[in-house]
Amino acid sequence: MEDSGNSIIRLRGITRRFYIGSENELEVLHGIDMDMEKGEFTAIVGESGSGKSTLMNIIGLLDHPTQGTYHLMGMDTAGMNDNELSMVRGRRIGFVFQTYNLIPRTSALKNVEMPMMYAHVEPKLRTQRAEELLGLVGMKDRMQHRPDELSGGQKQRVAIARALANDPAIILADEPTGALDSATGRIVMDIFHKLHEEQGRTILLITHSQPLADETQRILTLVDGRIVNSQRRPG
Repeated sequence: MEDSGNSIIRLRGITRRFYIGSENELEVLHGIDMDMEKGEFTAIVGESGSGKSTLMNIIGLLDHPTQGTYHLMGMDTAGMNDNELSMVRGRRIGFVFQTYNLIPRTSALKNVEMPMMYAHVEPKLRTQRAEELLGLVGMKDRMQHRPDELSGGQKQRVAIARALANDPAIILADEPTGALDSATGRIVMDIFHKLHEEQGRTILLITHSQPLADETQRILTLVDGRIVNSQRRPG
């Protein structure tokens, strides 16, 4: 059952432990509470080892919390089986990774079409949408190129187009500029701002960069598996 409100993400008491029951049991997240509303551009900022990746994996339904509850668009994810989690992940969440995660031997166009193929979108429609999305990120003239024929910044733009393929409720961007030089990273961040400001996209940016976090509407600071500060930018 889905909530009719604007809440996209609602985490309560999220903990994540590894090696459970063993002598070297490790708790990485310690009771995370977090809400994110539709249309927000939020950053989770923290140093390496702060728990950012673990938290992102839980939000992205790539991992399960040890304790706590996670509602995505009002849906309780705890009761979902693997097939349900996979379906929700594919249709409601768009991922942008630092390492792009593009399929090497296929074109930019086919990479963007891939999520729509899994969602059983008719071939003609998915090709049309993939072309539109590549145009949106300034990559229409390179859509027949394979990833090894593209620069890092171009790969990331293709990855952003792919993340938008199934019109997700939220975009999770994990260190999206981490492998790019500053000028190319600026182009990528400008695309995120455009998606947020012109399309009202809900974007969660995971980063270790305070300057990048400062560009978002709200900053959640993660230290040693705890959110120690929540700061909303004026305006």
